[in-house]
Amino acid sequence: MEYLDNLGQKAKLASRQLVVLGQIEKNNALLHISEKLLSNAEQIIKANDIDMENAVKAGMSPSLQDRLKLTKERLEGIAEGIRQVVALEDPIGEVISMKERPNGLLIGQKRVPIGVIGIIYESRPNVTVDAFALTFKTSNAVILRGGSDCINSNIALVNAIKEALTECNITPDAISLIENTDREVAKEFMRLNKYVDLLIPRGGAGLIKTVVENATIPVIETGTGNCHIYIDKDADLEKAVPIIKNAKLQRLGVCNACESLVIHKDIAPKAVKEIAQMLKENDCEIRGDETARTLSDYVVPATDEDYGTEYLAKIISAKVVDSLDEAIEHINKYSTGHSEAIITESYQSSQRFLNEIDSACVYVNASTRFTDGFMFGFGAEIGISTQKIHARGPMGLLALTSTKYIIYGNGQIRE
Repeated sequence: MEYLDNLGQKAKLASRQLVVLGQIEKNNALLHISEKLLSNAEQIIKANDIDMENAVKAGMSPSLQDRLKLTKERLEGIAEGIRQVVALEDPIGEVISMKERPNGLLIGQKRVPIGVIGIIYESRPNVTVDAFALTFKTSNAVILRGGSDCINSNIALVNAIKEALTECNITPDAISLIENTDREVAKEFMRLNKYVDLLIPRGGAGLIKTVVENATIPVIETGTGNCHIYIDKDADLEKAVPIIKNAKLQRLGVCNACESLVIHKDIAPKAVKEIAQMLKENDCEIRGDETARTLSDYVVPATDEDYGTEYLAKIISAKVVDSLDEAIEHINKYSTGHSEAIITESYQSSQRFLNEIDSACVYVNASTRFTDGFMFGFGAEIGISTQKIHARGPMGLLALTSTKYIIYGNGQIRE
């Protein structure tokens, strides 16, 4: 497809130009972009208003509308994310090892950009800026394909970024947006391996499945979040109830929200009652097993499907277990490998949970909502990887680098 081929060529050329930029040049450009986004806030929010109107007409759920919406305050937060990226050390060019061989050769490894990174995502226009800030800081070019539901917002954001780059005498092709929202164009993009070195999907299970099945480009999966909180027999309920409220209800439509509760039988009579009361006051439905239902009239029956569901709504599953062993087994069975938490005052139980739960982020006595690049001190994030490759969990700058070997010799030849 000529349209994508043209974008790919420009991005590949831009990636080679970005390699020569130093940290100061990149940081100054990012600061200028953060200012440009705020000075263009009125135009960006007007474009977002069109997307929001279309979302309401299309019957988009309130939680997804929340993901889509941009306000002056959210743009301030996006700009702050850029400034946090500026404050981080640039990893490009770092020599991470250097060893001398018996023949005198010095063989080292150096951090380098990946090249051109493609990102396919849904109704989250903040991803547009987050993705650019991180890829640009690591001297990568980026091609973005957002959803049709946020196309007007994305065009406004990308135009502001391109304008700022041009004012800094840096190629505006460091960022490209696929404005054609046809799904067949997206599938063609997934096969643009002539130009794109890495593809990162951000969105629901359907999007990620489509990318994995169709891409000829290496893919890092940013998985869905069926996140669990386990209330251990040694839990402090004064900590547990506020943590669950925060993890489940602060924002419904996010991948680090708690979707499943697991409760030890010894604390269940008191825990289920207190948790159910809090969730009832917040109109959040609980779908639980038979034991949970005997402990609160507010709990309705759960199915096996419920235990594996990312609701993104005011619904949560609950399972009462006989032991920590059963809790770990249940969580590892139904988890999507994103974020899980244990509430306990037992050091031994916390360490077993940390060691045996097979997820990217595992918490002790804290909300799963902290699984976020901003919260982890990465500034923005490119996504949250649930794979077990070089990038796992919130993906910051290092996840967007590769390495190459650098070898210093003094005339050596191989015998």
